[in-house]
Amino acid sequence: MNAPTDISMKTNEVLRVELEVLRREHRDLDDAIHALVEKGTADQFTLQRLKRSKLRLKDKIAIIEDRLTPDIIA
Repeated sequence: MNAPTDISMKTNEVLRVELEVLRREHRDLDDAIHALVEKGTADQFTLQRLKRSKLRLKDKIAIIEDRLTPDIIA
């Protein structure tokens, strides 16, 4: 059974779990990038691919955080 991919169809609890998973993946990618740079074993294509993946995750994280943050009327 596939979970809904549309963010508007998910409950806040599901979004919080998904947010934590995305944050963990983002940290893991960051650690992998740093390790490859320190060892000097990664080519530029691999680093660019990992950095793009990290940016996509960051965008997803921002979207979910916006959804979970209540609107404050000033």
